[in-house]
Amino acid sequence: MQGDHIITGITALSKGRYKIEVDGECGFVLYRGELKAYHIREGEEISGEFLEEILSEILPKRAKLRSMNLLKSREYTEYQLREKLRQGIYPEAVIDEAIEYLKSYHYIDDRRYVKDYITYYSESRSRGRIEQDLLRKGICRDLIRTVCEEDLDEDRLPDEILLMKKLLEKKNYRAESADYPERQKLKAFLYRKGFSLDNIEKIL
Repeated sequence: MQGDHIITGITALSKGRYKIEVDGECGFVLYRGELKAYHIREGEEISGEFLEEILSEILPKRAKLRSMNLLKSREYTEYQLREKLRQGIYPEAVIDEAIEYLKSYHYIDDRRYVKDYITYYSESRSRGRIEQDLLRKGICRDLIRTVCEEDLDEDRLPDEILLMKKLLEKKNYRAESADYPERQKLKAFLYRKGFSLDNIEKIL
């Protein structure tokens, strides 16, 4: 970045971390020692050279390490990981670089995530519920349907009628003896699982 820039805000966060505002815009987070190393003080200038070093070296490395630490405990979709990094106040360009790095090594892979998710939940959730869950995790609908149609055998996708039968068996449901309140309760239960009302009516 050419020229000098003005540090227009420094806000203390937790554990010696500070949110730095540059030229009136929310910029990034640095530690106390880094403020001293780069001579960062509110109302004073920071050189374009120092700012470039922070944005192209310090923050990308930190964003990658942060992402790797998150991925140690569980798998994330690209959307979820981007949101985590945004919460850490990383600039979008830094987030993009970290995400591309992770994708290049397949540390994150939305296609794999969809396949694994479907396989894991195929015996407890309807196809509609699985799709809605994945959409909430930031997976695009086209990818979900592509994986379902191209990458997964039909045997690995839930048979909704069979799945509802199994769920009702666990609830000890008997059509011949069930009263109206029990039917309504089970109808709500199956609907929350993502099954269509038509199929629910058939199975009950």
